Amino acid sequence: MRPLARATAFLAPYWLTALGALFSLILVNLANLVYPQLLRRIIDVGIARHDWTTILLSTGGLLLIALIRGGCTFLQGYLSEKASQGAAYDLRNLIYGKLQTLSFSYHDQAQTGQLLTRVTSDVEMVRQFTGQGLLQLLGALVTLLGSAAVLIAMNWQLGLLALLMLPFIFLIFGRFARTVQPLFVQVQAKLGALNTILEENLAGVRVVKSFVREDYERERYEKGNRALLAQNLDVVKLMSSNFPLIFFVGNLGTALVIWYGGIEVIGHSLTLGELVAFTSYLNFLMFPMFILGMIAAMLARAAASAQRIFEVVDAESEVKERPDAMELPPIVGAVTFDRVSFRYAGAERYALREVSFAVEPGTTVAIVGTTGSGKSTIVNLIPRFYDPSEGRILIDGHDVREVTIDSLRRQIGVVLQDTMLFSGTIRENIAYGRPDATIDEVVAAARAAQAHEFILEQPNGYETLVGEAGVGLSGGQRQRIAIARALLLSPRILILDDSTSSVDAETEYRLQQALDRLIEGRTTFIIAQRVSSVRRADLILVIDDAKIVAQGTHDELLESCPLYGEIVSSQLHDDTVPTLTAEVP
Repeated sequence: MRPLARATAFLAPYWLTALGALFSLILVNLANLVYPQLLRRIIDVGIARHDWTTILLSTGGLLLIALIRGGCTFLQGYLSEKASQGAAYDLRNLIYGKLQTLSFSYHDQAQTGQLLTRVTSDVEMVRQFTGQGLLQLLGALVTLLGSAAVLIAMNWQLGLLALLMLPFIFLIFGRFARTVQPLFVQVQAKLGALNTILEENLAGVRVVKSFVREDYERERYEKGNRALLAQNLDVVKLMSSNFPLIFFVGNLGTALVIWYGGIEVIGHSLTLGELVAFTSYLNFLMFPMFILGMIAAMLARAAASAQRIFEVVDAESEVKERPDAMELPPIVGAVTFDRVSFRYAGAERYALREVSFAVEPGTTVAIVGTTGSGKSTIVNLIPRFYDPSEGRILIDGHDVREVTIDSLRRQIGVVLQDTMLFSGTIRENIAYGRPDATIDEVVAAARAAQAHEFILEQPNGYETLVGEAGVGLSGGQRQRIAIARALLLSPRILILDDSTSSVDAETEYRLQQALDRLIEGRTTFIIAQRVSSVRRADLILVIDDAKIVAQGTHDELLESCPLYGEIVSSQLHDDTVPTLTAEVP
């Protein structure tokens, strides 16, 4: 219950609204407690004595109670929903904000579908409890205690007889809550797994159709859906076996009270009106018990969801900013790796081992190596997407772990291998890192990335919507926009992780001509699959089996490093375009 208590604490900023809802609910319950007394007075005084004044006044009282109940019920529903929606709003923001701060290693292991379920479905389960369940629980307890007190005050023998069933009902509730909560945890996990399948299928729909795997994906989704159905049915079975038992115990208590009360009425020690009022209070006593049964299920589900929510909120990021971290001053771009080793979370092998090299400002560094050798790991360590397991990384002599993450990353431009564009316009995507950039600055970056021409061919130019993940653009167009996005930052360090893999040789040639001018004075790291991209580099690092096995220029490595020669001949594409000599404008 501790995670649920933490989630309920999110109502604190809305305590006045929640208090209003609770006050309205208490008024409804108090009005309910007055209702049987008016009914008793109508029977024992009005009807028995033919007292029309009593009948009219009591009937008017019943109408007034109905009006009060209606108004307070509306207020309770509205105010409780308002408070719970506010708490859910804060919870969603908290989870989303936390996801933004977690390092790459967390997202490497987390399933997107599970995270989506926690932000949406799990928050909604908690909201329903904080909005209705919690208030209904408090209201049920007020009604239960009030009804019990009135029953004892009216006739202590009948009251004790009615209260005999409560321990048995609470025993059933306790067993039910302990059993059903783990099932709800599994339900939410199954829902998250189903959402993961859905998210993967929608994101990869083109691959699915290309390989004619629609039937397979349909079966995979059906299997996950069937698992969710089976888990839900387990919960339904448990509820179906417990609630009839609760009703049976409650009805048994009611039968005992009516039997004993009927004898009292026949013996003239109890009036008919008092018996009617007593049975009404007995209903008020039983109804909260039934409500508590529903709340027990809601509470168990909300507790399971709260546990899943705070698993994300309490997750620790492997990349942490030190409390005394300093702002990284404007850099010139000197980068040093000092005996750096790195291993991904959960991996048995090191991705990098004892890697050391020094890069002077303005140097263009190409990184080549066999698949899985650690090329991308090197460039991911520079902006602290991960922290090294051993060793240190220096930029202008500053250990990257001793400066603030924002001040570090603001001075590094990154174009990743997997190009990601956001729903919005082309201009918004280019200006993603600098939302305040002018249109002239955006156009200049697009020109530099050889994107301006095709952007003007779009229906609305720079204001053209690219669609989800840039679906309306080709792979090469998306990559050029991503390059423009990085260049707009005017970074001193530029990282191009195979950033020209989706453009043709002629476009890359033109792009390379522009990049040659743009990277002048910048420290640039390039991971490429083409000879032309590495031939121009001032320094080439050859990676094999997580180590640097050689470094030097293209010509030096061809003479001294057989592995480099093999990589050039077998892995890198020779894309020279000798006939294309026109200067790029």
